[in-house]
Amino acid sequence: MEELRVGPRCPQGKVSPSSILASAPSDKNLDAWRESGCRTTHCNLEVLQESTLVFLATKPHVLPDVLQEIRPAVGSHHIIVSLAASVTLQTLQRLLPAGTKVLRLMPNLPCVVQAGAMVFARGSSAGDGEAALLKCLLSSCGLCEEVPESYINIHTGLSGSGVAYVRTCAWWDPAHQQDRGHQQKSHLCGVGIWDPPRLSLFSPDTLLLQVYLFAEALAEGAVKMGMPGGLASRIAAQTLLVSQCCCLGTPGISSIASTNLVTMGSVVPGGMAE
Repeated sequence: MEELRVGPRCPQGKVSPSSILASAPSDKNLDAWRESGCRTTHCNLEVLQESTLVFLATKPHVLPDVLQEIRPAVGSHHIIVSLAASVTLQTLQRLLPAGTKVLRLMPNLPCVVQAGAMVFARGSSAGDGEAALLKCLLSSCGLCEEVPESYINIHTGLSGSGVAYVRTCAWWDPAHQQDRGHQQKSHLCGVGIWDPPRLSLFSPDTLLLQVYLFAEALAEGAVKMGMPGGLASRIAAQTLLVSQCCCLGTPGISSIASTNLVTMGSVVPGGMAE
């Protein structure tokens, strides 16, 4: 998960790989980090002992146990950044020592090619310095905006799953209405890959129109949920800008029981603009 959401990418020119310590239960999840020159461990407490800025990139149901484990080691000098979907700042602050500097971040897959779209919100004890540090580090990975926490769930649907939308239905030919019934029955494979039964070819002009319509539909959906139009349009444009290159050669962009699978299951049957 940490590879898909942030990946073993060091902010260019800002952090040396040797300054990064990654922790995971198994070596399988750490190989990419080692290949990038980062240090690794299987001990979460070791990360707290050696680091000031700590990113928590786990599935939401795993995070409470991780927080319980590291809580005794969290001090006033630590900055804790959570990437776990749907876990609120209130929950994070409740499960960590009082006064912990906590931020909540939602990236997307294009961060791995330094062209992502990210938003973050700060907890009550995180100040301007912590927010500025996070934005400075992540700006090399793409668009990074500080927002009210209420926008983060909107961003998850708009851009966190945006690459999945593009892979799933950006190039469906709307003239093939007979495919609708088939789309509704399309399967989610055991490894979490959406497998569209038919792709359609478009002329360059038609393809460009599809891209504009797709970006507009994404932005309008976010606006309906409460995100300002300007921010929604910037994130939608950034999401489509690099989604195609992230999809090419990528066998799967979703894990089991992920937000991507839920959103893909509704966006295709519903239609791009619905």
